[in-house]
Amino acid sequence: MEKARKMELEGIVTSDKMDKSVVVTIERLERHPVFKKYIRRRRKFMAHDEGNACKIGDRVRIMECRPISKGKCWRVTAIVARQE
Repeated sequence: MEKARKMELEGIVTSDKMDKSVVVTIERLERHPVFKKYIRRRRKFMAHDEGNACKIGDRVRIMECRPISKGKCWRVTAIVARQE
């Protein structure tokens, strides 16, 4: 039996005020079915950041994991780009 692949997403850190946790906002473009106009959709995820390495504005990659707390079932796997 093959293990299920875990979902990976890339987004920007919008909050780092918590200990070992960050809020990551994922933004995507979606085409409206009737008007054919592109709409910007956003979704926020809480992610586990073990070393408190992420800062606001950093672009990070997050991966699905087991539930760590009530609202946290993602973890930061890599910091793609730092905020200048």
